[in-house]
Amino acid sequence: MIGPRRVAAILMVLATTVVCACAPGGNPQDGDSQDGGRPVVLTTFTVLADIAANVAGEHLKVESITKPGAEIHGYEPTPGDIKKAARADLILDNGLNLEAWFAQFVDDIDVPHVVLSDGIEPISISADAYAGSPNPHAWMSPLNVQIYADNAAAAFAGLDPEHAADYQANAARYRGELQQVQDDLVDQLRAVPTSQRALVTCEGAFSYLARDTGLTEKYIWPVNAEQQATPQQIASTIDFVAENTVPAVFCESTVSDAPMQRVVEATGARYGGTLYVDSLSAADGPVPTYLELIRHDADTIAAALTASRTP
Repeated sequence: MIGPRRVAAILMVLATTVVCACAPGGNPQDGDSQDGGRPVVLTTFTVLADIAANVAGEHLKVESITKPGAEIHGYEPTPGDIKKAARADLILDNGLNLEAWFAQFVDDIDVPHVVLSDGIEPISISADAYAGSPNPHAWMSPLNVQIYADNAAAAFAGLDPEHAADYQANAARYRGELQQVQDDLVDQLRAVPTSQRALVTCEGAFSYLARDTGLTEKYIWPVNAEQQATPQQIASTIDFVAENTVPAVFCESTVSDAPMQRVVEATGARYGGTLYVDSLSAADGPVPTYLELIRHDADTIAAALTASRTP
């Protein structure tokens, strides 16, 4: 990972580069901090970029530091990322200790910075070294993302007051879509029998979704910052699945499902499928937007938990 001294050195070089790239009069040329006159909003990962884009509409250019499919927790910033951040007009991150890698240089960049999870009531992680820390995956609740949308609208109004009413209107429309997805999610997962209402995943990323839908959450590890499952974590998950006759288990798209396959082998539970959390897919993939991500996960969970358990 890039150290603080290296970050400072890169920033000094970038400052010189930005000055040299400016046209006479000090205004950056197209492709620098503006895109055809539109301010540039930079988010830390693809899920936030899609949420922000729904609120921004046509007035802002929204970009993500990470690409589709990237693992967000242990991401290592590149000099290109720092260059992009230094030239942005606004930076949005999730907060709740998710992007520890981003904190090492964002404080040294003279760009406004807004945390989209401000105002969320966090759920604490209950296990392992992270016990007591807030679970950062607040976006896995469409109800929470309504707050994200309001925070984005307020930030965009401060950046671009001329279009403040449009950002408020976009956020209101998006809140309606989020509420519909939330209602559909609850209705769909309500069909899961009481005896099978357990959501077993590789990462503890579903605390907010489980809370909203009445599912009991169990995971192998709490946060993907450490993806090497310990024998104790796997044994604990095997015991839970066996004792509760859990019909299916899941893993996330950005990590290996090998540890969960060991649970499958030991218990006879079905591998229910791949869930998406930390990243959207490419445009032609299964979850190119946040709303499709939530719908995909709900479909996958409900289908697997309502099917018969493997004998």
